[in-house]
Amino acid sequence: MSIADVIDSVPECVRVKTPPPHCALRMWPGVVLVFAYWAFYAATQVLELPIYARFMSRMAANAVLLLLVTAWWFTNRTVRFGERAMLWSLWAIAGVTAGFLCDRSFGPMGLVFIALPVTLTAWCLWLAVARRMSAEARRWGTVVAVTGAWGLFCVVTMDGVTGTGGANIRLRWTRSAEQVYLAERADAKTNTPAATSPKVDGIELRPGDWAEFRGPLRQGELRGVTIATDWNTAAPKLVWRQRVGPAWSSVLIVDGRLFTQEQRGEEEVLVCLDAATGREIWSHADTTRFSDGQAGAGPRSTPTFADGAIYSLGATGVLNCLDAASGKLRWSRNIANESGAPLPMWGFSSSPLVTDGVVVVYAGGENDKGMLAYDAATGEPMWSVPTGAISYSSPQKIVRNGVTEVTLLSDRGLVAVEAASGKLAWEFAAAKQGIWRAVQPRQIDRGILIGSEDLGLVLVDVAAKDQSNPAELWRSKAMKPAYNDFVVLDGFLYGFDDAVFGCVDLESGKRRWKGGRYGHGQVLLLVDQRLLLVISETGEAVLVAAQPERLEELGRFQAIQGKTWNHPVVAHGRLYVRNDEEIACYDVTAGGESTPR
Repeated sequence: MSIADVIDSVPECVRVKTPPPHCALRMWPGVVLVFAYWAFYAATQVLELPIYARFMSRMAANAVLLLLVTAWWFTNRTVRFGERAMLWSLWAIAGVTAGFLCDRSFGPMGLVFIALPVTLTAWCLWLAVARRMSAEARRWGTVVAVTGAWGLFCVVTMDGVTGTGGANIRLRWTRSAEQVYLAERADAKTNTPAATSPKVDGIELRPGDWAEFRGPLRQGELRGVTIATDWNTAAPKLVWRQRVGPAWSSVLIVDGRLFTQEQRGEEEVLVCLDAATGREIWSHADTTRFSDGQAGAGPRSTPTFADGAIYSLGATGVLNCLDAASGKLRWSRNIANESGAPLPMWGFSSSPLVTDGVVVVYAGGENDKGMLAYDAATGEPMWSVPTGAISYSSPQKIVRNGVTEVTLLSDRGLVAVEAASGKLAWEFAAAKQGIWRAVQPRQIDRGILIGSEDLGLVLVDVAAKDQSNPAELWRSKAMKPAYNDFVVLDGFLYGFDDAVFGCVDLESGKRRWKGGRYGHGQVLLLVDQRLLLVISETGEAVLVAAQPERLEELGRFQAIQGKTWNHPVVAHGRLYVRNDEEIACYDVTAGGESTPR
């Protein structure tokens, strides 16, 4: 065969710069690119990837998809150049228009992460279907496909994402859970007298109460308490359930009262309920609202009870001290203004710590305005210390060599200061620029255990009396906790590695087992029964045996509906669970209530 014969065998639409109208388009590269993208997306949903790694890999994949599709399209000589420029411009202009018209819940990141790959897919698939159509039909069909795909994101809204990054989408004209809640409150005329009136003689801490984030010592464990465990044959009895405004706060149970935070429209609210009935007793509102495209609206931190007062920190930085009995405001500060810290990507999330006469919160300001302490009685500033600029963890109290210290984990590492004075005690440097860390440090016999997605687990030696720079005992990637706190029992750690539950040996840092697929949930340890009470990301309550040999589920039931990232609470024979839509109370009594110790 001669060279002329080979040239003649090549389709005219490939040989010439301007193909004739009847020529079929070469569309398979675009189809391959979008299918490869969605295969990669599916893999990131299934694979056990840290949230940060999943986020960054999807961002890179979206950028690569846009780049490759654009490059392929503009080098596709089976399409006239004018048509190539016109159709790509149509897609881009429709995208910019959608950016102005779409619901603000998407924001630029939502459009880039969700709308961009969807619209590119719709465009490429349509061109594949229309590759043998006339140029006019192809162009008009492209107008419909592209504007329709982008237009889809103008008629829907996003209520945040799941722990693995999946979007929670609903039609724009339907009401959100918060809107339904507010409408129900308005219909019920919320001034109806509560079942229990505010106490005039003050609120006192009782045995068995739950007074701060993650309970006593912020360790997520209960001692001296037993609950019923035959959930497979007799699920816990529902005592009450009701809607609640969005927030990722947990609850406090003190002297028959339940305290939590929620968002009500443009007001951030600290609310006091009757723990037995769920009836509202009092509420305090600040006119402020925080929302982000991933976690949604509402406060992030859990209030703290101490000496008759409730301390709360809102997502925009409003720190309040209120009388726990009446809800009367005692004092208020704004940590954003006082620290100069920018509003964090997911809001201020530090649960206030009250110790040694001060209330301590994380702000993340520059210089020495990282962690702030105020006089618990008056709200006057007491001390402040430098920390990293990013943290979603809370101050953690430890006792070392007889001295009370406050520790804080941030992107700079772990810092510890004397609670009364703010004097630096020691610091474990573990810098990682731009990484978020959210898990509470845990003091064990051998040192301080910290965990995050980038670090994995690290055991820090703080046993020496004078040790400004403590050593690392071991480091392990057997578990990389994101924002899901772990618990410790008899030398073993139980917690979440991404969305999978597991157990790690604290002597060696090696994994013992892994397999409980509960999403990005939370865990509570009942020490006496060697039980782990897990609340899954979908609102299931699961009992798991706290044993290092293997995963053993003992029972489960659906406690609440919807995305659940909030910590569960057990107090006085009741299980309290909440998320950003509802709150519920269950009777888990087993043969009478015992007195916690």
